[in-house]
Amino acid sequence: MNVDERRAHAISSWVRRILRACKQQLICTWFEHKAKRRPVGLQLAKDLTGLFYKPFAAFHRTSCLRFGKMQSMLKQRSGVRAAQPARRAVQVRAVAAPVKAATSKSPIVTPETAKDLYYDMVLGREFEEMCAQMYYRGKMFGFVHLYSGQEAVSSGVIRQLRQDDYVVSTYRDHVHALSKGVSAREVMAELFGKKTGCCRGQGGSMHMFSAKAGVLGGYAFIGEGIPVGLGAAFQSKYRRDVLGDEKADSVTCSFFGDGTCNVGQFYESLNMAALYKLPHIFVVENNLWAIGMSHLRATASTAGDQDPHIYKKGPAFGMPGVLVDGMDVLKVHQVAKEAIERARRGEGPTLIEAETYRFRGHSLADPDELRSKEEKAKWLARDPIPQLKKYMIDNGLASEADIKALEDKVAEVVEDCVKFADESPKPERGQLLENVFADPRGFGIAEDGRYRYQMPGFSSGTAVVS
Repeated sequence: MNVDERRAHAISSWVRRILRACKQQLICTWFEHKAKRRPVGLQLAKDLTGLFYKPFAAFHRTSCLRFGKMQSMLKQRSGVRAAQPARRAVQVRAVAAPVKAATSKSPIVTPETAKDLYYDMVLGREFEEMCAQMYYRGKMFGFVHLYSGQEAVSSGVIRQLRQDDYVVSTYRDHVHALSKGVSAREVMAELFGKKTGCCRGQGGSMHMFSAKAGVLGGYAFIGEGIPVGLGAAFQSKYRRDVLGDEKADSVTCSFFGDGTCNVGQFYESLNMAALYKLPHIFVVENNLWAIGMSHLRATASTAGDQDPHIYKKGPAFGMPGVLVDGMDVLKVHQVAKEAIERARRGEGPTLIEAETYRFRGHSLADPDELRSKEEKAKWLARDPIPQLKKYMIDNGLASEADIKALEDKVAEVVEDCVKFADESPKPERGQLLENVFADPRGFGIAEDGRYRYQMPGFSSGTAVVS
């Protein structure tokens, strides 16, 4: 069986499994509604609409339930109760005590700052909503992870950074790039896979990069970006302390989710950042879910403590740990300002845990059936954009006309970036190995875009393309 036949066989097997699962689902639905004497037509139509989503969701949900049952069974066999047993007190000396952000009235900011934050959040939200439309129209390919709902974290932190500061992101990186100054045109063109994108169409949704804006990339594998941010912070420290460059006071902010805090790079980077007092700010966007795994089920806490907050890990490494309401951009702004100033003074890193929530599924391919309707409704009611709008009007920071002007400007920018991306040229074939080999001409592609096997004199892969 050749490669094409094996590929076709694998695809057909996958399709058969999906159809078989859907058939079972439809039969169960029919019998259930028939037994209850309910009309089945509408329900069957809904099931058919979710033909390719429901098997995945059902499989994932079943896997999570089986995992939970397995944990309970193992605990019972080992004599461990469901709740954590009482143990001797663990003595921990916090080098830098964790600090909770104030829960009182949000701090006052200038009208200019408030308008900038509002514009940036609305731009992020509308840009992501347009991404959803373009994805379903077939303009984007692969996985697309939207940031909707978490805008207060990106805007509250990044809008205070300078041009020479750095940001490291994750696969949910569109809005981080926008906040740091990458144009909406460049980001949308990158999502379309066009040559005018910030990575010339080679990065796509999960790998936004812009050297001029200080965006050091999005990383599809969780935790992989944190050491990169650590390196950026180290170069700033080295240039200042070793090379004597007094102007080298750039700060690096690494963004990642709650799921990332259970991988090794996170702890290794915390240790090194604290050890060398690097100007590195760790921003945990705790949206409570790592794909389909709840943070409360995945993160351990001390004995008798049912509050597995991540910010508490900061003091263990000698840095401040701060918990902030990630749905309040002004509180995030206040906490980030203190952390940035502290880093510039050479006082070392800060760990910020921002409690936030994504309003959509893990990606646009996720039907989002694992989170309860009640949980989603609770967080939707705390949308950070209307909160800031109300605060601005109530405190005289902006009028309704000012806000309308900002929203109109965002609408123009989003419409323009889609038009620009759609009309931009696709990359040439000769760009395929760009940034892969130092000199791609000798490794398969000529300057005119032809492959080596298309060149005169090609024999057993020995032809040299000049």
